[in-house]
Amino acid sequence: MQSKNKKNWVKWMAVLLLLVLLSCSLNIFKTTKNSNSMTTRQKILKAAYPAMMWFTKVTGVNSKSITNKGVTSPESFYNLPATLIDDSAINLNQYKGKKILLVNTASDCGYTGQYEQLEKLYQQHREKLVILGFPANDFKGQEKGTDLAIASFCKLNYGVSFPLFKKSKVIIGTDQNEIFKWLTQKNKNGWNEQAPTWNFCKYLIDEQGRLTHFFASSVEPSSQEVLAAINQ
Repeated sequence: MQSKNKKNWVKWMAVLLLLVLLSCSLNIFKTTKNSNSMTTRQKILKAAYPAMMWFTKVTGVNSKSITNKGVTSPESFYNLPATLIDDSAINLNQYKGKKILLVNTASDCGYTGQYEQLEKLYQQHREKLVILGFPANDFKGQEKGTDLAIASFCKLNYGVSFPLFKKSKVIIGTDQNEIFKWLTQKNKNGWNEQAPTWNFCKYLIDEQGRLTHFFASSVEPSSQEVLAAINQ
């Protein structure tokens, strides 16, 4: 009986979500009229983002958080090789003394609306925080564009000014980005093996280059969890 009730609850929640999404979709072109570089899919996803986040909060989907403070990294984060989205190399040493929020991103994802919150977070805390975006096509092909197209999309539609890096693989494998190898191997970062489970997972590094937090996709950049970690 419990199983049946649970199934019915999930079904009605899905129906309610669908109704909210349809309601949001009616206002797509009104709410995104200045988003000229967006596809119809991207406009729908942007308009439906609030409804999707409401659903994830109710169901707890993709809401995992992990914290482990003060663990010294066997390998230095600041020595890792990194290439920006314009193909220029960058020295991570310039971020010493600041917290660093690293996010794997995508342009065609239900969570893409988080770009707006990430930019706002960056502007509000840029004296002590840097945000680094890593476009990746690892989850259901939701970042198929070129680096140039990605940079243009982020700037035009979300005003992104924080550093974006060259598109790469963030999931575990032979071609995994070196920074994400460090983030997901405890022999490198000291404790964590949690890889991105979807687009817009977040990793926080403290002022000494130690990995301290992992936040799954549904933990918004503006959430109290993230803000508390940044302000510690």
